[in-house]
Amino acid sequence: MLKRNTGQDAQLPSVSSKPDVITTDICIIGAGAGGLSVAAAAAAFGRSVVLVEKHRMGGDCLNYGCVPSKALIAAAKRARDMRTSGAFGIKPVTPEVNWEGVRAHIRDVIAQIAPNDSIGRFTGLGVRVIQAAGRFVDKYTLQAGEHLIRARRFVIATGSSPVLPDIPGLEDVPCFTNETIFDNAAPIPHLIILGAGSIGLELAQVFARLGSLVTVLDAAVALAREDPELACHVLKALRDEAIDIRENVTVERIEGREGEIRVTAKGPGETVQVIEGTHLLVATGRKPNVSGLNLEAAKIRYDKHSGIKVNKGLVTTNRRVFAIGDCAGGPQFTHVANHHAEVVIKRALFHLPAKVKESMLPRVTFTDPELAYVGLSEEEARTAYKEIRVLRWPFFENDRAHTERATRGLVKVVLDKRGRILGAGIVGKNAGELIQVWSLALSKKLNIRDMMGWVSPYPTFSEINKRVAFRYYAAAASNPFLRKVVSLLAKLG
Repeated sequence: MLKRNTGQDAQLPSVSSKPDVITTDICIIGAGAGGLSVAAAAAAFGRSVVLVEKHRMGGDCLNYGCVPSKALIAAAKRARDMRTSGAFGIKPVTPEVNWEGVRAHIRDVIAQIAPNDSIGRFTGLGVRVIQAAGRFVDKYTLQAGEHLIRARRFVIATGSSPVLPDIPGLEDVPCFTNETIFDNAAPIPHLIILGAGSIGLELAQVFARLGSLVTVLDAAVALAREDPELACHVLKALRDEAIDIRENVTVERIEGREGEIRVTAKGPGETVQVIEGTHLLVATGRKPNVSGLNLEAAKIRYDKHSGIKVNKGLVTTNRRVFAIGDCAGGPQFTHVANHHAEVVIKRALFHLPAKVKESMLPRVTFTDPELAYVGLSEEEARTAYKEIRVLRWPFFENDRAHTERATRGLVKVVLDKRGRILGAGIVGKNAGELIQVWSLALSKKLNIRDMMGWVSPYPTFSEINKRVAFRYYAAAASNPFLRKVVSLLAKLG
């Protein structure tokens, strides 16, 4: 449970008197989701590709992020199902959690996926993989170990790392981050979590379901970046599972040791709160991995907090260099890095004027219920447009939701005055899957009327996406003029 050194500032070996000089079409720094996508696509089109990675292939997503977290969420869901099966006529039982087995499950899932991201696979695709840290020598050259790489285009895809807040005592207290929490193989009696964003709340629910007491502290409001109308459903569900979520709390000091953690904080009204737990998880945000790259030598502008400066085409201030994913700032999601990779491929290989489409980038919080959103929020839409319309449809009106006893939640769609879809959010079971039709609608600039032109099988959760479109026409049924038209048509036989 130690703070892992990411090695960003590790000393690089000096270049030998006769360095290996490599000339290539594309050089990619970072073998996470975005970097691997660029490498595979470029190699498939016959371009020479060099991939530089100093740590693990697959990056944060495979090793410390999406994959292990969803594997852990799946384990916790099984435990929850065992406790709550009574409503289905099945005797509930209290599960016995084998933490060594849970960790083995996570590692097995990673191992099953790892070959897709392995050095062997990419070497087989024709990519030259160099296992070393990369550092720019000048605008045209990257040093990686004993190699000097000169490329027509560079792609920086170095990702991000957990950031530890400046709290007195924190540096002396053992804590988990997302890079270490998935190695845990022992019970955690009482977990204190700093940060009530997506990561913090997903893991809060996981550990509560696996038998831990959980207290979550946040300096602002929980799920602050989400639509509050949707977020309240998630927060109520978590509190119903006995998760203690404390908002607008300022942590003043942390002290203790593993098994005995003490957090002193001030809440609303300057009330002093002391929380005693056994373990600490810090989930207060992430910082772009930009140090150690010597970006100054390549004439690339960056900020250590917000990342590398890029335009809409992901080009840095050095026109030979792209930056994608977390290191370029913006939403920190694997699918965003993959979208960035698509933009780079179009620009670097085909010289197309591709740009990032921020309005079509969805996000999902994988709690239970899930919360998904794409496009403009209601607040953003009201600021940008003089007149909008908001449609809603509850899960309670969905037959499949009743069969699954998952009736908590709703779909919410934001339209302009002509019915064009501006944004959509869903809170409820399978929200991450259900949001995808709205992502397609936004990417194609569809009108809400288009959501009536498809047939949804019955009974499915996906019916809510069509039902909400009916709301658009609900007022029409009471329109006097239209009612007269219908009456006249009826007389025609």
